[in-house]
Amino acid sequence: MNIQWYPGHMTKAKRAMKEDIKLIDLIIEVVDARVPLASRNPDIDELGKGKARLILLNKSDLSSERYNEAWTNWFREKGYFVVKINSRSGAGIKQINGVVQEACKEKIERDRRRGIMNRPVRAMVVGIPNVGKSTFINSFAGKACAKTGNKPGVTKGNQWIRLNKTLELLDTPGILWPKFEDQRVGLLLAFIGSINDEILNKDELALELLKLLQKHYPDVLKERYKIDETSEENLLIQVAKVRGCLAKGGEPDYSRAAALVIDDYRSGKLGRITLEFPPVKKTDGDKADSAQESGAAGQNSESGEA
Repeated sequence: MNIQWYPGHMTKAKRAMKEDIKLIDLIIEVVDARVPLASRNPDIDELGKGKARLILLNKSDLSSERYNEAWTNWFREKGYFVVKINSRSGAGIKQINGVVQEACKEKIERDRRRGIMNRPVRAMVVGIPNVGKSTFINSFAGKACAKTGNKPGVTKGNQWIRLNKTLELLDTPGILWPKFEDQRVGLLLAFIGSINDEILNKDELALELLKLLQKHYPDVLKERYKIDETSEENLLIQVAKVRGCLAKGGEPDYSRAAALVIDDYRSGKLGRITLEFPPVKKTDGDKADSAQESGAAGQNSESGEA
């Protein structure tokens, strides 16, 4: 299944970000905690060279707490500040102001030495489509400052938001990168809704998701869809039969079953599920595992997490 999506407005948005980057002190990057690496735009690292960096692991209520901790440690080892949040409920939001001040400590002290007092930190909020960036801004600000939606591409242009005397935010549109070299990344982004659903084959997407769940979370499939891990029947057919997604004559309705599976995952009805795992550190004579493969061991113990 080949997935590529890069609407024209993203090119314009990236140009605007390049212009605005010189105005800011800190980059706040919102990622989806279920797929933390896949949901990071690699272009941001190039754009943000020399800037303080804060990673927000959003939707952390939908991902495994065990892997939330693992990813937090992994990013911190890379030199990022990290906060786990749930922008809808507000969990973790109160920590952010203090972390921003810590991340920009050198900048604040430099201003003071120059006699510049109380200049607010300017932070650019970035993230790919549908990771909850605008919802985070509204939750952080305590009011509706940014448009939100349950589909990618709601934010179209840059917008400055003054939160208080110490912090100003620059909201930016969610942008992807022109080509996914690794189709695994495209799949993971499609699973979480960061790719426009209208360009996707939902039947194929749901089947790929079921295969991944069967590999890492077999207990979830058994509990939710009565799928045995040794079953060789088409997984989507089994879901259709168990959940009553049937067409006339009792034939499986693939489209309904596919939509059900995808919605169950995105909404958290399957439990707290992380689909991407921190890369294993290299050891002598070994190659580091990929982020997708390295978390396979011990996954079953997480599958019942709610």
